Amino acid sequence: MIVACCSIRFHLHGNRTLKEKRRIANAIRDRLKNKFNISIAEVADQDLWQSLHLGFAAVGSDSRYLEGLMEQVLRAIERMNLAEVVDHEVRLVRLTDSDRETKLS
Repeated sequence: MIVACCSIRFHLHGNRTLKEKRRIANAIRDRLKNKFNISIAEVADQDLWQSLHLGFAAVGSDSRYLEGLMEQVLRAIERMNLAEVVDHEVRLVRLTDSDRETKLS
């Protein structure tokens, strides 16, 4: 199993309230969830009204597919023009049975 994760930071120019920030975050989240099979969450900077930090992830068995998916998601975000992307990081993690720390029942 391979987990693809992406952390992306935005600067929200002209944003004045947390309410406006939530509107932008929800718009990005809704558009991406409708188009891609990924999980998305706001992972940091929840109280900063000009900064948005989102994380998204996908699980699969083909690393090339997941790399391509992450690139497609990043391009889709940039095309939205809702906020300036200031930084992003993509990682692929291969999990095997030997990686398990705790077995959940």
